Amino acid sequence: MNNGAGSPRGSAALSRHLGVLGNALTPSEVRFPDGAHFRIEIPSVENPDALRAVVDEARERKVPIHRASQGSGAMLLSKDDLATMAQIGADEGIEVNLFVGPREEFGIGGAVRSPDGLLFSGRLRGYHQLRYAVEDIQRAVDAGIRGFLIADTGLMEILTSMVQAGELPGNIVWKISAVLAPSNPVTFRQLVALGGTTVNVPSDISLAEMAEIRTLSDAPIDLYLESPDAMGGVVRGHELAEIAIVAAPLYAKFGLRNARPVYPAGQQLRDDVVGNVREKVRRAQIALEWLDLSPLDLTISKPGAEGIGVPEP
Repeated sequence: MNNGAGSPRGSAALSRHLGVLGNALTPSEVRFPDGAHFRIEIPSVENPDALRAVVDEARERKVPIHRASQGSGAMLLSKDDLATMAQIGADEGIEVNLFVGPREEFGIGGAVRSPDGLLFSGRLRGYHQLRYAVEDIQRAVDAGIRGFLIADTGLMEILTSMVQAGELPGNIVWKISAVLAPSNPVTFRQLVALGGTTVNVPSDISLAEMAEIRTLSDAPIDLYLESPDAMGGVVRGHELAEIAIVAAPLYAKFGLRNARPVYPAGQQLRDDVVGNVREKVRRAQIALEWLDLSPLDLTISKPGAEGIGVPEP
C-alpha cells in the first residue's frame, strides 16, 4: 500500500494537519511592506571593490539592486572594509548581508572536506566557533552592518535571544543561508520561528513547492534564479514572472554558473570576484527583460524600501 504524500491518504493527512493540499498552485497574496512582489539580490559580493562594481554596473544597466550578500564572512573583512561597505550600502539603499564566520568549512575538521561532509560546511563546531560567530556579528554591527547570513540553527537561537534582550539591534535582517535551504513548508516555517527573516530555498524548487511554502509562511523566499555549479547550476531567470507571482515576496537571487569558486575571497581573486558580480547584474537585467514580456502585473521595490537591511554607519 502506498502511503506517500502524493497518494489520496497522504494528501488527506496533509490537509488535516496543515490545512492545505500538497498540489495547490495559486498566486501568492503576500507582499513586501511596500506592496512589491520581488526584490533583486546579488550574491558573493565579497568586499568593497565588488560592491562598488555592483553599484556601477546596476546604474549603467538600470537594474535596481536591493541586497548584496557575501560568502567569505564578515570575519575576513577589515574594520575599514566593513565601514566602507556599510557606507556604500547606506548611500545606495542596498542591504549588505554578510556571512558569519568562522564555520566548519574553515576549521580543522576533515569530515567537512569529504564528499559526504559538504552538508556541514556552514555549521559551527563547539562553543569555540559559536563564540567567534557572535563576536563576528557584534564587530560588523558596530560598523553599521544590519544583515547577516545564518547557516547554523543553534546560532540563530542565540541571536534571537540577544535581540530580545536588547543586546543586538532589532532591525537586523537574519537571512537563512542556502546551506540550510528547506525544501518543505514545515521546515521553512521552523526556520522562521527560530528567528529567520528571509529564507533561502533550493534553487531547483518547483512552482508547486513554492506555493506550498506560501500556505504556511509569509516570510520572504530567497531563490537562486541562477545558481553556482555546486548548487546545481540552475539557470531560470526567464521564469522570474511565474516564480514571483507564486512565491511573493521574493528575493530573486542571481548567482553564476561556470564561475570559479571564490570563498574565501581576497586580493588573489579580486578580478574573478569583480567580474562575477558584474555578470550577475547583467543576468538580472536579462531576467527583467523577460519579465517585460509577461502579461503578469508585477511590482519591484525601490532601493531602501521598508524591510531592507540598509546599513547604519
